[in-house]
Amino acid sequence: MVAHGDACARARYDRLMARGWESKSIEAQQEEAQQERGAAKEAPTPEELERRSRRGTLALARKRAEADLERATTDAHRAMLKEALAELDRQLKES
Repeated sequence: MVAHGDACARARYDRLMARGWESKSIEAQQEEAQQERGAAKEAPTPEELERRSRRGTLALARKRAEADLERATTDAHRAMLKEALAELDRQLKES
C-alpha cells in the first residue's frame, strides 16, 4: 500500500515531467518553424540594403525636422523647415 504523501509526490513529479516534455516539444517546433522561415527568405540584395538604409536616413531626418519645427520661433526658420519636410516626404515616396 502506497502512502498518501508518496502518491501526491508522484503525481506532482509526473505533472512536472509532463510539462517539461511538453515545453521541449514546443521549443523544437518553434525552432523548426524558425529554420523554415529563414530558409524561405532570401538574403536582401545590396540594392535592397542600400534602399532600406536610405529610407531609414530619410525617416530620421524627417523626424528631426519635425522636432525642430515644433521648437522654431521665427517665421523664416519655420518656413525653411516646412519646405525641408515637404522635400523629405517627396523623397520618401520615391524610395
